[in-house]
Amino acid sequence: MRLSSPAPPSATPSSGPHQALQDAALRAAALLALCSLVLLALVEASWQPLMALDGEIARTTHRWAVREDGVTAVARILTDWFWDPITLRALTVAVAVGLVWRGAQWWPALWLVATVAFAAVLQQVLKAAVDRARPVWSDPVDDARFAAFPSGHAMTATVCCGLLLWVVRRQGVGPRRWRAAVAVAVVSVVGVGLTRVWLGVHWLSDVVGGWLLGSLVVAVAVAVFAGVPRLREAGKRPAADAGPGLRSRT
Repeated sequence: MRLSSPAPPSATPSSGPHQALQDAALRAAALLALCSLVLLALVEASWQPLMALDGEIARTTHRWAVREDGVTAVARILTDWFWDPITLRALTVAVAVGLVWRGAQWWPALWLVATVAFAAVLQQVLKAAVDRARPVWSDPVDDARFAAFPSGHAMTATVCCGLLLWVVRRQGVGPRRWRAAVAVAVVSVVGVGLTRVWLGVHWLSDVVGGWLLGSLVVAVAVAVFAGVPRLREAGKRPAADAGPGLRSRT
C-alpha cells in the first residue's frame, strides 16, 4: 500500500511583507490620530499656554515680516505659486495621469486622486467645524480665506509630498534620486508651514495641525495600498516583473 505524500501548503510569499507594512502604517495612523485629536481639543478649548505660545510666535514673526520685505516677497511667491494647494494637487493629478499613460496603472492612479480629494474635503470640514479665527494685524503683509485650523497649505503639502514620495519609492529609483526627492519633499512641507506663519495668516498650531492631519491621511492611504492586492500589484514596476521571465525565454 503506497501512502501519498501530503499536499504542500499554499505559499503566500508576498503576504508577509505587505502585512507588516500595513500593520506599521496602521500603528503610525493611530499615533497620528491621537496627536491630532489632542491638538484639536487644545485648540477648541483655547488652552491658555498654547494660545500664549501661538500669540508670541505670531507677533514676533509679523514684526520680522514687516521689516524684512524682501523675505516676505519671496515667501508670498513660494506660498502662492509653488506650494499653493491647487499647484500641489494639480501636480499629483499629473503624476496619476502619468501612471496611467506610461504603465496603465489605473488603480494606483485612482488611489492618488481619491486620497487627495479626501484630504481636501476633510480639511474644509475641519475648518468649518473648528471655525478658528486667523491672526488680525493693523498692517498685514498677506491675506487668506476660510478659517485657520488646520492650515490647508501645510496639510495639502504633507499629503501630496507624502503620496508622491510613495510613488517614487514604488518605481524603484536609484539612491541619488530618492535622496533628492526626499529633500524636495521635506523642504516643501516645512517651508510652506513656515511661510504661512511668517506671512501672519496662520497660528503655529494651525500649521502643526496641518502637518499631523496630512501625515495621518498618508499613513491611512499607505495602509489601504498595502492591504488591497489590486493596488500593490499594479504599483509594481513592469520591467522588474517581466525581466526574469524574458531572460529565461531567451
